[in-house]
Amino acid sequence: MTRDELKNRCGKIEECYEFMLAYAAQGLRTEPGGGGGSQIRTLLTKCDWALDGLGDVLAQIVRSEQLQPVEKYDAFIAVLNRDASDARAAVGLVLAQPSISSQLVDNLNASIHLRALLTDLFLIDEIVRAEPVGSIPLVE
Repeated sequence: MTRDELKNRCGKIEECYEFMLAYAAQGLRTEPGGGGGSQIRTLLTKCDWALDGLGDVLAQIVRSEQLQPVEKYDAFIAVLNRDASDARAAVGLVLAQPSISSQLVDNLNASIHLRALLTDLFLIDEIVRAEPVGSIPLVE
């Protein structure tokens, strides 16, 4: 697992969120095309995949690059795992619906669980952009 995998997962989550903002603004009462393979459902499914094991990817990077202090990274990874799990539960609930309305997506966007996860991603983004060797620690 590499920084590229982490970037890819974060990118899928961010792409989904950006699309959800536009989707929520459309005022759709039902999902275009009756569900199934709609763009919102496809992006939410990719987001769900990206959330699954997100903390494990960061943990692998921390271990393989011997980032220090490891206990600070581990503490953040525990938070990331909780936030990703909570966000994934909300995304899964939306995906379980027969039709995804704009209002449903708007409520998902407003979810504190999703917002906490997005804030985590902002921190992760700074880590991913840093050079692996001699990078600035997440928390000193």
